[in-house]
Amino acid sequence: MRFLLVEDNIELAEAVVARLSLDGHAVDHAKTLAEADEWLAVAEYDLMLLDVMLPDGDGREFLRKTRTAERLPVIVLTARSQISDRVDTLDLGADDYLTKPFDFGELEARCRAVLRRRGTPMPVLVPLGSALFDPSSGTLTQDGVSHPLRNRELRLLEVFARNKGQILSKSQLLDRLFSQDAEVTENAIEVYVGRLRKRLQDAGVQIETVRGVGYRMVAP
Repeated sequence: MRFLLVEDNIELAEAVVARLSLDGHAVDHAKTLAEADEWLAVAEYDLMLLDVMLPDGDGREFLRKTRTAERLPVIVLTARSQISDRVDTLDLGADDYLTKPFDFGELEARCRAVLRRRGTPMPVLVPLGSALFDPSSGTLTQDGVSHPLRNRELRLLEVFARNKGQILSKSQLLDRLFSQDAEVTENAIEVYVGRLRKRLQDAGVQIETVRGVGYRMVAP
């Protein structure tokens, strides 16, 4: 998944980015609303984490504006704990809110809950040929033996599982796995695809190379 974090507190932002990146998510960080606008113009996101008090404006006004043009799920991060502030935030179109200071485990749980509500949820167990993929535990089970997936492998397999039969370009896959400032090339996608192919080779599932275009998962 790819997240946009809009937060001017650098220490907090770095901690959030580090925590979400541990789970294999790509996180772009904007320190102002102007930067957030620039990110939204060039990238596609699964979720936005939005502070309400920013140097160049009110995050709630930004939320109202984004809501007219985007269907992007938004979790508002706020230091305001009054019930009226929370109600106003939800009425403006936020999918959820989190009061600062917050626990990172709760942040992750709320991100998962919002994505489940707003997106097409994946089944608890995803059949891939003769194997079973469990996105929640990050495991692939073949012949009764469960193999844990590394974070990037897990996220890449999720993308392919959600888009079976569709051709995905390397640039699209890069966007789903890495933040904009990550120093990676399309060769990284080749490496992760190669790893998934090895894991799926006995399950009757293929990740085909569509020359000059990208990759496509073909599963029974």
